[in-house]
Amino acid sequence: MPWLLAWVVAASALAAGAGGRRLRAAGTPNVVLVVSDSFDGRLTFHPGSQVVKLPFIDFMKAQGTSFLNAYTNSPICCPSRAAMWSGLFTHLTESWNNFKGLDSNHTTWMDIMEKYGYRAQKFGKLDYTSGHHTVSNRVEAWTRDVAFLLRQEGRPMVNLIPNKKKVRVRKEDWKNVDKAVNWLKTEGINHTKPFVLYLGLRLPHPYPSPSAGENYGSSTFLTSLYWLTKVSHDIINIPKWLPLSEMHPIDYYSSYTKNCTGKFSDKEIKNIRAFYYAMCAEADAMLGKILLALRQLDLLQKTIIIYTSDHGELAMEHRQFYKMSMYEASSHVPLLIMGPGIQANLQVPNLVSLVDIYPTMLDVAGIPLPQNLSGYSLLPLSSEPLKNKSESLHPPWILSEFHGCNVNASTYMLRTDQWKYIAYADGVSVSPQLFDLSSDPDELTNIAAKFPEITYALDQKLRSIVNYPKVSASVHQYNKEQFIMWKQSVGQNYSNVISNLRWHQDWLKEPRKCESAIDQWLKTHSTPKAG
Repeated sequence: MPWLLAWVVAASALAAGAGGRRLRAAGTPNVVLVVSDSFDGRLTFHPGSQVVKLPFIDFMKAQGTSFLNAYTNSPICCPSRAAMWSGLFTHLTESWNNFKGLDSNHTTWMDIMEKYGYRAQKFGKLDYTSGHHTVSNRVEAWTRDVAFLLRQEGRPMVNLIPNKKKVRVRKEDWKNVDKAVNWLKTEGINHTKPFVLYLGLRLPHPYPSPSAGENYGSSTFLTSLYWLTKVSHDIINIPKWLPLSEMHPIDYYSSYTKNCTGKFSDKEIKNIRAFYYAMCAEADAMLGKILLALRQLDLLQKTIIIYTSDHGELAMEHRQFYKMSMYEASSHVPLLIMGPGIQANLQVPNLVSLVDIYPTMLDVAGIPLPQNLSGYSLLPLSSEPLKNKSESLHPPWILSEFHGCNVNASTYMLRTDQWKYIAYADGVSVSPQLFDLSSDPDELTNIAAKFPEITYALDQKLRSIVNYPKVSASVHQYNKEQFIMWKQSVGQNYSNVISNLRWHQDWLKEPRKCESAIDQWLKTHSTPKAG
């Protein structure tokens, strides 16, 4: 049977198995959480959902609840996952970059579920504790305040496997999917206790660039002809860009360090976006393997399934790829829930974020919620019988923050109704951004100066949630301390090591000037105003 037909048949079989009245199964339900890496949440609802075929996400939408305004709490892997696994905002866990996440002994929702009798298993990418990622990634984050501008990433590119039958492109992910399915078959059905299963996917995160080593990041969008056929190429839009001279200074820094300020043809941009969408289609198929296994094992109606991602992917919107941005492509994530007691075919417009995963997991299990969480259970917004959605305890705003590489100031996003407010550093040294998403969904017109009353009100609300000038000062100090410790650790090899990190092509043009800039930064004792 051809693969496409197989997927359609599989999705149909799932739908048939999930029909009928959706009542909570006797006893406590199983829970499965599948988390992608870099999946743009806007692809899970109209009109973004038209550009690529995602049959299993569509199945979850039809059989469960989808959240139309779900956001990451930090648009980068480790800090985002730290928020998801702790239920706490980034400034509370001090997960400042991809090297600094949760302490290894931090109590996660999975720890608590195990304590209450759940059998727990996890496969694939976790990445929420400290100590991961490359030396380059760390040094770039620590030195973001230094007065130089260096390209840190390889130029975004595509790579096609010219095979219409090549399905398993991201082999590491597929191996973990197979492990999860095998665990369900051998462990999931053989016990009376409920289970909680976590599966972390690397897709649709781009791949390392060829001949990369320490010198380049993951700037290659790789797929096969098989997955590329799932993309509707004729409706891929070429995003509008502001001229370089009109970009916000933080955006310009990001675009430059991501090697995106050069010329790109429309064909290049369209290809990058098409390949990214194809990678999303492969991730959807992996989700499908888990759903099919649950169906075949007669576990589908006994299991709550949650699908989300740590952050999105810019895919050349705002002249950038990767994440590390508060723009929608980077910060908006998919969030779908289905299973016993979950309302079918429901779209929830309320603002939610990944810190809500922690209390939701415990709420599903009937476990009392800790009082100090930043998040709120999503069950009141998605469960049966239907509750008054306007009476949800969840506040009408979400907070996202970023303190890592490719952005030269701590960044804070407050998202409310139609507004997106973005503040930087101490709130004074860098001008803020304000977007009205109801009239400017592409976020091309910063209206902060035009509407000072709204800007002020949103800034005051943000400051009531987090003292962001103080947090920025703390990160600034942390970066200096960490860099000094690292410099001391490499000793006499410092000049050679730092010149051969990912920024080596630009650094080696003027190595003395770059080292001098760092020396000046280290001598400067002033930090951003703490407010």
